[in-house]
Amino acid sequence: MNALDRRHLLRLAAASATTLWLPRSAWSQPRLPERPFALGVACGWPTHQSVVLWTRLVGPARGDAPSSSLQAGPVTVRWELADDAAFTRIARTGQAQALPELAHAVHVELEGLAPDRWYWYRFMVGDAVSGVGRARTLPEPGAAAARLRLAYASCQRWDHGHYAAWRHLAQGEAPDLVLFLGDYIYEYPSGRGAVRPVPGDWALDLASYRERHALHKSDAHLQAAHALCPWLLTWDDHEVSNDYAGLHHGNRGPAVPDFAARRAAAYQAYYEHMPLPSGVLTRALAGLAAGAETRLYGELRFGQLARIALLDGRQYRDPQVCPPPGRTGGGMVPVASCPALDDPARSMLGAAQEAWLNQRLAAAGREGAGWTVLAQDLLFGQRTVAGPNGAAVWNDAWDGYAPARRRLTDALRQHGTPNPVLLGGDIHENWVGHVKADYARENSASVGVEFCGTSISSHGGSYPGFDQLLRQNPHFVFGNRDKRGYGLITLTPERLQAELLAVRDAADAASPVDLLARFEVESGRARIERVA
Repeated sequence: MNALDRRHLLRLAAASATTLWLPRSAWSQPRLPERPFALGVACGWPTHQSVVLWTRLVGPARGDAPSSSLQAGPVTVRWELADDAAFTRIARTGQAQALPELAHAVHVELEGLAPDRWYWYRFMVGDAVSGVGRARTLPEPGAAAARLRLAYASCQRWDHGHYAAWRHLAQGEAPDLVLFLGDYIYEYPSGRGAVRPVPGDWALDLASYRERHALHKSDAHLQAAHALCPWLLTWDDHEVSNDYAGLHHGNRGPAVPDFAARRAAAYQAYYEHMPLPSGVLTRALAGLAAGAETRLYGELRFGQLARIALLDGRQYRDPQVCPPPGRTGGGMVPVASCPALDDPARSMLGAAQEAWLNQRLAAAGREGAGWTVLAQDLLFGQRTVAGPNGAAVWNDAWDGYAPARRRLTDALRQHGTPNPVLLGGDIHENWVGHVKADYARENSASVGVEFCGTSISSHGGSYPGFDQLLRQNPHFVFGNRDKRGYGLITLTPERLQAELLAVRDAADAASPVDLLARFEVESGRARIERVA
């Protein structure tokens, strides 16, 4: 995709997202399959007055794939937003164009809605009607808010298991928002002993990334979780390639002649399948050699109760340093033999995102109240592993970018950012701990708390000595590598309550879900207490 194509894509996305009513002459109704809404519905990126509604029209199942691309030109899709689930009180209605250039995805960006309200929405084309989803707007930034309930999750590899965790969330919880923190899809073909096979081979181009997203979206439990409430999403590496960093390819799979083109295709497919505003397709840079930005990072306000900063730890980062011989990307690195780990010029977030985040943390400090949630894709706290050559760290997480981490913790401390809460994913394990001002000092003050979540279905680690790892890193108060599931965070002006939910068997779509642990944090005190 060249720069001109990227600008054309942005124009198409913006035009299709903002159309409320089309003249009769613009309607187009080709012959459609029986279930054009087979991938469900979703909403996301809410503010106090807006929300994005999403669906995608697809063709019938083909071979092992649950759906196929729709073979049609532009299709006019009607949508309704209602004040009630029965759609007896319609609040808004309109049409949008599902364009073949965007895989017949629909993004409806609604503005001017009432604050702090739940709505219901659906789509229609011909005689077909989609399932119903729930959307909500947030309280106004200055409004008092009594409670915010967040679910956070990551890593849902298809062939590793079913989505019983999403089933339980949809049936048993009532979150205001879901924060998805990376690895929505996996680019791999099926591995050995697949619980449910992945049709096709590696995802390498636009068509195969679209197929992989459609596969994941076909899961009924995931659809139910999307229909439950708005989602905020960031990505990790598998949306493109394992352990990729910026425009540097990852360390698995077939080589491609132009990784920038592969990344651009993956980013386009991601936009096509997520409830994101067209503004994330921010600009076309000068040619593919420089890449094409898709900006996911941003901030949302939930009244005076919480600020949520959504961060991107993949697109702008410097490459990992000191990888093991014969590898690129992630690996365990002995600290003593890798001085590049201490290079202050290296960044996890990139200079522009770092500067933006620093401004947001300063603004939160000036306001001086509520909770500051940093939702990102990785383990933040230091986790050293004792080895034959001394301490080693995983260079793909924040441990591989320690000066950048220190800049962030310095900003939290210097700005007096209130009640920082770091959320992460990636590692398929639960880690709960205190965020330290300086991880090099044993008695360093805590400047925040961290909840790094396990996977929805992806297998966990198998290395020995997990209990010893916890003892070696005492700023973590809890760790678990065996369980799959998700977390729930409930915020009130007085405290944070966190619950870790775990499925008994990710290979069983009907698996029960149990409470693994519960924690509390009192407002104004960066200290975690386990209460169950």
